[in-house]
Amino acid sequence: MGFFADFKKFISRGNVVDMAVGVVVGGAFSKIVTTFVSSIITPCISAIMGGGKVAGQVILKEAVIGTGTVEAPEIPAIILDWGLFLQTIIDFVIIAFCIFVFVRIITKMREKAEALRKKQEEEAPPAPPKPSNEEVLLTEIRDLLKEKQ
Repeated sequence: MGFFADFKKFISRGNVVDMAVGVVVGGAFSKIVTTFVSSIITPCISAIMGGGKVAGQVILKEAVIGTGTVEAPEIPAIILDWGLFLQTIIDFVIIAFCIFVFVRIITKMREKAEALRKKQEEEAPPAPPKPSNEEVLLTEIRDLLKEKQ
């Protein structure tokens, strides 16, 4: 097969399409969680902390304002944004928890379906035993004798 035929076969598989859908849905879900954290969780934490801002910053080095030339360059401030880091950690924990719950629900559903399938197999009547070669041969002989009469 050629390169493009292999690529077409790869793309047409169901698991690749499922993965693409998962990536798109995951991106949208990430936006929802980020908005939830920044709009609801962060203000609640801020209120618990006595009205202080969660999105805090520490300036490690002040900016140097120059003319932008080689003799007097502009040097940006160095900022440690611990509030943004904290918000990102909260986002991650919420997303990880939601994924955990989703996977757990799917696993429980699969276990129940498997148990139901096994129960149905146990309750089903056993299939009649397959006739032996001798019985098949004798049946054929009997049928041939009936045809001759």
